[in-house]
Amino acid sequence: MHPSSVAFPLRGEWTALQTPAERVPSHGTDFFGQRYAFDFARLQGKFPKHYSAPIHRHLLGRVHVEECYAWAQPVFAPFAGRVVAAGDGWPDRERLNFLGDLFRSTLSKNATVDDYRPLTGNYMMISGAPGVALLAHLRRGSVRLSAGETVAEGEQIGEVGNSGNSTTPHLHFQVMDRPNPFEAEGLQCSFQRYETFRDGIWSEVRDGIPGAFEQIRFLPDDSISTVSDKRVVQKL
Repeated sequence: MHPSSVAFPLRGEWTALQTPAERVPSHGTDFFGQRYAFDFARLQGKFPKHYSAPIHRHLLGRVHVEECYAWAQPVFAPFAGRVVAAGDGWPDRERLNFLGDLFRSTLSKNATVDDYRPLTGNYMMISGAPGVALLAHLRRGSVRLSAGETVAEGEQIGEVGNSGNSTTPHLHFQVMDRPNPFEAEGLQCSFQRYETFRDGIWSEVRDGIPGAFEQIRFLPDDSISTVSDKRVVQKL
């Protein structure tokens, strides 16, 4: 089955931390419909990291989420549809602690059919033509829509947070075949249009699937690729 094409749900530059790979489920599991899931974070610097603070403060647990490049960045609907579920009110993990978060990430998260938030944090699920999109780990208080409301492609639905099973601010994104993640199978999707940084240049990609640790950025529909821009159009 050919992957469904959806709009990239973020703006600016991002790094794909978790992506689908051939015959290997994303996140190492099919659980919770995650086979084709993505994690997107913002990394900067010569030795890329998530935050502006010195690394030693991460080891000591003194990096605040507000120092992270991805924190509170807007999140947008990847396609038009109807909100089938949404959850807010779950606290964000406000400080990053490398050793503590490493241990915490190995623990089982007790999400239930009545409350996904221990795993997803604050979230939204949108049902549309490509399937059911789950956007997770949103910032507490940022979820803009409730179940039953309609949403347009490109409409802001929340902000990147650090809620649920998250060790640094990032967006978890996946598409499923049904709105119950415990029963759902993941659906593969591609992104309609974005740019990727390869060999020192930004190249336009259409209907592409970013690879692990690939640096990408949003490309608006009215953007025009030119030679002077050092962009190369590619169809993946």
